[in-house]
Amino acid sequence: MSAFAEERLGLSPQRAWGAAVAAVTAVLALGSLLFPRLVYDRFLWRYFWGPVAADGQGAQCAVRHEGGVTELVTSSADCADAVAAGAVVAFPGYTTVSTLSYVFILLAMLVGVVFLLQRLAIGDELRFFYALFPFMLFGGALRTVEDAGISATRAGTEPLIAFPWSALIISPFIYFTVFAVTLACVLAAYALAERGYADDYARPLFGMGVVALAVTLGYLAFLAVVTDHVTFYPQVLVLTLVLATLSTWVTWKLIEGWEPTINQGTGFAGFLIIWGHAVDGVANVIGLNWMPALTGSSNLVPKHVVNELIVTWTGRLLPDSVVAVTGDAWPFLFVKLGAATFVVWVFNDEMFEETPRYTLLLLITVLAVGLGPGTRDMLRATFGI
Repeated sequence: MSAFAEERLGLSPQRAWGAAVAAVTAVLALGSLLFPRLVYDRFLWRYFWGPVAADGQGAQCAVRHEGGVTELVTSSADCADAVAAGAVVAFPGYTTVSTLSYVFILLAMLVGVVFLLQRLAIGDELRFFYALFPFMLFGGALRTVEDAGISATRAGTEPLIAFPWSALIISPFIYFTVFAVTLACVLAAYALAERGYADDYARPLFGMGVVALAVTLGYLAFLAVVTDHVTFYPQVLVLTLVLATLSTWVTWKLIEGWEPTINQGTGFAGFLIIWGHAVDGVANVIGLNWMPALTGSSNLVPKHVVNELIVTWTGRLLPDSVVAVTGDAWPFLFVKLGAATFVVWVFNDEMFEETPRYTLLLLITVLAVGLGPGTRDMLRATFGI
């Protein structure tokens, strides 16, 4: 905001941000009250709550009827019939509309976090990036807990967190949940450092993330031991990490040999970004194509718009005989490696000098949007859920 606008309107950047968020929220709330069928049913419910309701209760889709009645549908054919009839239908997972909406929400949240970090005078150096690394793994692991809950429901047992509370660990709400946990840990680590209990906020913050991740993984391991609906395939975990690390190392060497300026701005943080997206790519290849060969179980199904699109088009473009040998998910790995490399290239020294906090938050976000889903996909395949 310009100095003129700030002087005339009496709005600081922080207040302007708060006013914009409040205005959008008010418009959606008022629209839902005045035009519930249009604003709530066909937008908010269809693209945000409906997919969560269907996913959280193990349905193929959810149908929103007149009068606010939601019907859970377990047959794919019935879902197709509802769509053909013009009903308001929501399917589990992401859509183009919801994905773009999440991007705008994420950017708005990043701006708010920048204001908070400015007030705390932290988050302007790479140690903040490294301290938050375990929280990105934690987000993916926590999402897998909900996947385990769906497996429990289908097996006829009670999940740890039943719907609607399980919505807190389903997208998009899980982003707010993980953000709240991370923010609480940031404030706690900051308080420890301020009061002299720690030399620096970064180490206790990293440790809190490790504890949160360990507890979540421990619960999944416990389920694998005591239940039949969750198993454990260590070969999947090892192969994913090995292939992801190997593909990242090859990519990094190509960068250093071809155009070393790509990683000058990020250094080792750039390696982690590429690695996080490589985990996502490899986990998809294993989960969608290699599960029968590795575990004797069936393949998983794609959960995200991009990998589903790539799988669909690979199957259409390549002959069936080729797909039978190579699978149809492998292009996703190369897309992830290429996209991550491009993003690393964008983060140059000038960005860090001009806007260090916002640049670091963008780096964290880029890693999180790859490593979070990648961790979930890896753990889904590892635990057979």
